Amino acid sequence: MDRYKPLRARTITLVGLMGVGKSSVGRRLANALELPFRDADTEVEAAAGRSIPDIFADLGEPAFREGERRVIARLLDEPPHVLATGGGAFMNDETRALIKARSLSVWLKADLEVLARRVSRKDNRPLIAGRDPMSVLQEQAALRYPIYELADVMVETGDAAHHVTVDQVIQALLAHLSKTEEPPQ
Repeated sequence: MDRYKPLRARTITLVGLMGVGKSSVGRRLANALELPFRDADTEVEAAAGRSIPDIFADLGEPAFREGERRVIARLLDEPPHVLATGGGAFMNDETRALIKARSLSVWLKADLEVLARRVSRKDNRPLIAGRDPMSVLQEQAALRYPIYELADVMVETGDAAHHVTVDQVIQALLAHLSKTEEPPQ
């Protein structure tokens, strides 16, 4: 029997703060489950024909979030896949409702010091441009953690290798499904 089969029945959506590894873990998770991988940020950029920093600079965060909501709604209509979302996507009530209704949601959580170190390596994150990454992450954690807690499962990633996190996600999802599936009649 294929023990991963129940994990291929619905899209698996990864949520969490920037730098937690939603895209890199998502790619590996999709590979492990033999599912397609979609990155909401990449899809938003393709739909808009410009980069996320450019969208933020030219149109502002509200316009970005609306485009993100539309793109995620479209992606959730596709056959099952692994979907990495932007850090703020799950904060939108409508987007969160879609994710909860049409997928299994996984909150990837890591220590803020780990995230600050990771996001400091790149300059493509408009929400930390010109700001102290740790301060931004602390602000976001205070606002977002109570909402991220609404995800179906939470996986503490620490600073583990991605394959370890993938295994943790698979085990957490299997445990979640074993508790929530209807018993046979």
